[in-house]
Amino acid sequence: MHPVVVGTSGTTPEDVLAVARHGAPVELSGQALAAVAAARRVVDDLAAKPGPVYGVSTGFGALAVRHIPHGLRVRLQRNIVRSHAAGMGPSVEREVVRALMFLRLKTLASGRTGVRPAVPLAIAALLNAGITPVVHEYGSLGCSGDLAPLSHCALAMLGEGEAEGPDGVPRPAGELLAEHGIEPVELREKEGLALLNGTDGMLGMLILACADLGGLFTAADVTAALSMEALLGTDRVLAPELHAIRPHPGQAASAANMLRVLAGSGLTGHHVQDAPRVQDAYSVRCAPQVAGAGRDTLAHAREVAGRELAAAVDNPVVLPDGRMESNGNFHGAPVGYVLDFLAIAAADLASIAERRTDRLLDKNRSHGLPPFLAADAGVDSGLMIAQYTQAALVSELKRLAVPASVDSVPSSAMQEDHVSMGWSAARKLRVSVAGLTRVLAVELVAAARALELRRGLSPAPASRAVLAALRAAGVAGPGPDRFLAPDLAAAEEFVRSGSLVGAAQEVTGPLA
Repeated sequence: MHPVVVGTSGTTPEDVLAVARHGAPVELSGQALAAVAAARRVVDDLAAKPGPVYGVSTGFGALAVRHIPHGLRVRLQRNIVRSHAAGMGPSVEREVVRALMFLRLKTLASGRTGVRPAVPLAIAALLNAGITPVVHEYGSLGCSGDLAPLSHCALAMLGEGEAEGPDGVPRPAGELLAEHGIEPVELREKEGLALLNGTDGMLGMLILACADLGGLFTAADVTAALSMEALLGTDRVLAPELHAIRPHPGQAASAANMLRVLAGSGLTGHHVQDAPRVQDAYSVRCAPQVAGAGRDTLAHAREVAGRELAAAVDNPVVLPDGRMESNGNFHGAPVGYVLDFLAIAAADLASIAERRTDRLLDKNRSHGLPPFLAADAGVDSGLMIAQYTQAALVSELKRLAVPASVDSVPSSAMQEDHVSMGWSAARKLRVSVAGLTRVLAVELVAAARALELRRGLSPAPASRAVLAALRAAGVAGPGPDRFLAPDLAAAEEFVRSGSLVGAAQEVTGPLA
């Protein structure tokens, strides 16, 4: 795998994903190392002066009023890492920690933080060795940086605390560093603070979530199309001219996706003669509007992430003219807001998908399908309880849609009296993404079974391709009741892995 080269001008979401998820190695460019060394000279000059400089010759937070003499400054930087590594709860995922480390490396390489080149080189060495510090669920307020999570990462650089090796087994970090020939770092002025003071955890999780949601919005268009087809709905509502008069780009993209999936269908167009319909229910007719609004939300979130990827978040920072200035750029509000916004979009997309599933299972609204899509209703329960599971997931997603970023608990003796809770917004969004994946999997299972029960009518070629791939993935078709959980788990993986979208695209070509 080609290495990701870290320079002075930020990085890309693709680079973050390559390092976090796929283990790509990292390198620092010569330009970055030169910029880091130049900024360090500014810090060294300030450290030699008698006046107090925050993070260089003072304490931290509410303790910044104390001037720290030269003899205690190494201890000061080591102590901030040790004391701030105060996380609790379960360990967060390996990909999240790797994203966090890589993004901190990106900021250090910008030449705005004042660390020595040895510090970003040490982070690169840990990433390349597959050493992942143990970071805990709780400890960040999303302001002054993701302090506790970043501190646990910095602690491993000192050869302290716990980390996982490439085998995923937690061990003392010092042992892992020694095995890989990595020398522990002795921190100098400003360096402990620079390792902790960023939005890297919440930004890393935003980038990961954006990648996942991009695939799920396309998957939702496919499952909505299959449900529309299975319910004998009309695809006339997907006509481009209808969406052109309400020019939201996401809405047009979702409608176009659905129309391409349904091309050649023999089921769309209101075939029920004994119960003619002028219009379909909202959950069918408004699918592009809801999924499209989510797409536009995702586009906004990606724009915010792009700005943050171009940023150097630290306090204080070394400016291009050589000044070192305090600032508030570590506040996580911009990232926290879009993390919460995405959780709202995920909850609503799950909600409308569940309503389509319920319609497929209700004989009074499914236009001729058997109750609960059961083989022998009464003896068999069909997919009745799959919808219960889906409803429980939707309820959870609605709770997770309550914004974290509107909360604030003051800290550090009221010096840090307004915080973003962006880390919390990111953690709950990860749960939302997993929940949405499962909700779409249940809709897929129901729509696929319903299509196969429409005997005598031919689904669209793309729908048939999805059905064939789903069955090949181990999700069985209609028939007597069986142990259903394995089918749902296989469908979840089918959606999560991108196989659902891939199967449709074998016929449609690339979907948006």
